[in-house]
Amino acid sequence: VRIAMRHKGGKVVRNGHVGLQVKGADEVEFILTADTDYKMNFDPDFNDPKTYVGVEPMETTASWLKAAMALNYKRLMRRHLADYRPIFTRVSLSLGADANKALTRTELEKATPDRLADYRRGVADPYLEALYYQFGRYLLISSSRAGNLPANLQGLWLANSDAPWHADYHNNINIQMNYWPVMQGGLQECAKPFVDYVRTLVKPGAVTARDYFGARGWTASISANPFGFTAPLRDRDMSWNLSPVAGPWLAAQVYDIYTFSRDKEWLKNEAYPIIKGAALFCQDFLWRKPNGNYTVAPSTSPEHGIVDDGVTFCQAVVRELLTDAVEAANILGVDQAESAQWQDVLRHLPPYRIGRYGQLMEWSRDIDDPKDEHRHVNHLFGLHPGHTVSWTHTPELAKAARVVLEHRGDGATGWSMGWKLNLWARLLDGNHAYKLYGNLLKNGTADNLWDLHPPFQIDGNFGGTAGVTEMLLQSQDGDIHLLPALPDAWADGEVKGLCARGNFVVDITWRGGQLAEARVRSNSGEAGVVRYKGQTLPVDVKQGETLVVTWEKGKLQAEKAR
Repeated sequence: VRIAMRHKGGKVVRNGHVGLQVKGADEVEFILTADTDYKMNFDPDFNDPKTYVGVEPMETTASWLKAAMALNYKRLMRRHLADYRPIFTRVSLSLGADANKALTRTELEKATPDRLADYRRGVADPYLEALYYQFGRYLLISSSRAGNLPANLQGLWLANSDAPWHADYHNNINIQMNYWPVMQGGLQECAKPFVDYVRTLVKPGAVTARDYFGARGWTASISANPFGFTAPLRDRDMSWNLSPVAGPWLAAQVYDIYTFSRDKEWLKNEAYPIIKGAALFCQDFLWRKPNGNYTVAPSTSPEHGIVDDGVTFCQAVVRELLTDAVEAANILGVDQAESAQWQDVLRHLPPYRIGRYGQLMEWSRDIDDPKDEHRHVNHLFGLHPGHTVSWTHTPELAKAARVVLEHRGDGATGWSMGWKLNLWARLLDGNHAYKLYGNLLKNGTADNLWDLHPPFQIDGNFGGTAGVTEMLLQSQDGDIHLLPALPDAWADGEVKGLCARGNFVVDITWRGGQLAEARVRSNSGEAGVVRYKGQTLPVDVKQGETLVVTWEKGKLQAEKAR
C-alpha cells in the first residue's frame, strides 16, 4: 500500500514514527494505491509454492501512484465517474412521498446519522429507505470488479491488520448473500469475481469430494479462502461446521446468473463445468435408502442443531442444483445420460415435510422448537434463494415456511434480518417484509449505513438491497411478477432498470398502491409472462422491443411501445 499527499497551503510535518501531519492547509488530497502478489488460479499445482504468486506489488503500486499523481483531482474524478456512473445509474428508485415531490435542499443535506436517529424514533423517511438500497449497489460496485477477488465478509473495508473471521469466505450464506443483488440490480459486471472464485474451488474441491466423501465432482465446506481450501475445519465442532452441499449451493447461484443473462456461450464455457461437477458430487454423495429414496447423509442445518440424515436444507440444495443441471444440459444439448440419472435422483428425493406445528420441518424428525429464534433459517432455502417453494406452485409449503418465520421472530443479527426480508417478500407479504426492512435499518445498521452482525459484516447490506428488489419485482417462478410484495408504506413510487430472469429490464411506476405502468424490455427476444394481482399476460416482443403494461379498472393490459 502506498499513500501520497498533495496540499494547497500549509506544510507537512513528520510526527515522529507515528506518521505525517498537515498543518494550516486549505486543501489536502490523499492518493492511495494497493496491490497484492496473489494470482487467481483455476488449475492450481498444489506442489508448486508459487501457485498463487503473480505480480510484484512493490512495482505496480509505484507505477500506478506515479500515473495518478500526474493527474489533477478533477481528471481523477472524471475518470472514476466514467467508470462508475454507467453501472450505478442503471437503476433508480424513489419511494413514498419522494415519488411525488423533489426534496428540498435542507432535506437532501440532512446527515445520515440524524436520519437514522429519527428513523429509529419512528419518523418516516422513504428517502433513507431508498438510500440504503442504493448504498448496497454502491458497495458491490466498489468491492467486486473484474480482476479482483469477490467481496468477502467485510467487502474490502477493514480498519485492522486482521478482520473478524479473518475476512474469509463463508459458503453457508454469507458470500451467497453478497451476490443476491448482482443480476436483479443491474450489476452484471460485479458477478465475475464471484464466478471466478467458485471456479478456483473446483479443482481443490475435487480432492475434498474424493478424499472426504468418496465422490466424483467437487464440493466445498462452510469456510473457504482464495488458496483452494475446501475441506471441513477439522478442529471445529462438526455439528455446525460440516456442510457438504456448500459447493452445490455456490454452483446453483452460478446457474442463476445464467437465468438472467441467457448467455449460452458463457453457460457452456464457464458455468456448466461448475454445475456439472457439483451435480456429480451430489449424485455420488447421496445415500439410497432401502425404500428407494435418496438422502444427504450425514447432513446438517449449518450453525444450528444436530448432525442428521436428510436435513431439509441439504435436500433442498440438492433439489435446486440437480434441477439446474438438468436444465443446463438440455439447453446445451450435452450429457443426456448424466441428465437422465440426475432426473432419476430428483424423482426419488423425499418431499418437503410439514411438522406438528404446521411448520416446514428442519430435520428428518419432527423436533422443531417453536420457541427457537435462531438466526439461521437454512431449511427455507427452497423459498429463497431457491425456487422450489412458492405461493404460486406449492402454497401449502409456503404456508409452512411462514410458520417457521413466525416462530423465528423479526429480530436477529443484521444479515439474518436481510435474509428474512427476502423470505417475507417471497411469501408476498409486503407489510411484513417492510417491517423486517425497518428492523434492519433501526437495529442492524451503523451510522455510516454498514450492516452490523455485530461487528461489521457486509452481507446484511447486500441482503437488504436484494430484499427491496424482491418486494418490487420477482421472476423465480417463470413469470415477471410486478410489485409482488408492495407495502402500504410505499403507496407511490417508481423504479427503473430492474432485471428479471429471461434477460428482461423492467421499469415500474405505481400510484395509490396500484400499478400505473410497467415497461418490460426484452434483451434476448425470449417469450415471457407478466403477472400482477393474479392476472397474466404474454410478453411477445422481439429483442430490443418494449412491452408497456398498465392496470386499468381491475384489468391488466399491454401493448408494444411505439
